[in-house]
Amino acid sequence: MTPEQVRGVTDDISANIWRGEARLELDEQSHVLRPSFAALVAAEEELGPLFALVERAAAGELRLAELAALYWHCLASRTGLDRAAFAESLVAAGLARATKPLRGLLGQVLQGRAEAA
Repeated sequence: MTPEQVRGVTDDISANIWRGEARLELDEQSHVLRPSFAALVAAEEELGPLFALVERAAAGELRLAELAALYWHCLASRTGLDRAAFAESLVAAGLARATKPLRGLLGQVLQGRAEAA
């Protein structure tokens, strides 16, 4: 891990695992998903209780709109992004690629941040 990653600097579009961040690749661009308290509160306000979201995901019943909303609220930077275009990029990427960081984000909802070993 680089010193920048330890400090949480994400200018190089690398996700800081110690913050619980995940990386999402869409349209040949990297996005950092940061499940901060503020991001999760905003997601919960839009989507309802996060534990119910986790349960729906575990049951294979998470909707694409819910995935897009969760990711939108967790984006570390939305500079130059349009929410509708971002959602379309998720669809274009395909579910396999779009859901890759989901497990880590939902883990953060349940467990909190990763602890340093």
